[in-house]
Amino acid sequence: MGIFSFAKEIGDKIFNKNDKAQNTTEQVSSSQAANEPSAQEIANLLLSRIQAQNVQIDGLKVSYDGSKDTATLSGTAKTQADRERARLAVGNVQHVETVIDDIVVEEVAPESRFYTVKSGDTLSKIAKDMYGNANDYMKIFDANKPMLSDPDKIYVGQVLRIPE
Repeated sequence: MGIFSFAKEIGDKIFNKNDKAQNTTEQVSSSQAANEPSAQEIANLLLSRIQAQNVQIDGLKVSYDGSKDTATLSGTAKTQADRERARLAVGNVQHVETVIDDIVVEEVAPESRFYTVKSGDTLSKIAKDMYGNANDYMKIFDANKPMLSDPDKIYVGQVLRIPE
């Protein structure tokens, strides 16, 4: 089990919570737009987000506690990378401050390093700092797909997986 902190006010906005303005890129139904979604509805949105990462996690369950902005993940992942990608898919969402990771891994492997994007960062700059070679930026990009759709589209506060 692990507890991981994220920037609560930064990240992809996939649901409304305590704010009236809607981002045009949000994917919420009209019934959700009028009212805040329930914790179960938010958990279902987070589960869908993990499933979009093409990870192999048997028995994947997601719960969300809105009073603490905490998501809890459980299940059995095929690899450590699948576990980490699930954690990041949920943690890089606005209004998720803490992820409790109770996912068990079948093929035990060392955990990747993680990096929080700062102002002025690019994947090349991060690769230079982490690997000593700016041209290794594709390692980082590939490790964070499909969460990242383009190597030039990262944002301050985003947490990225840095594989060895």
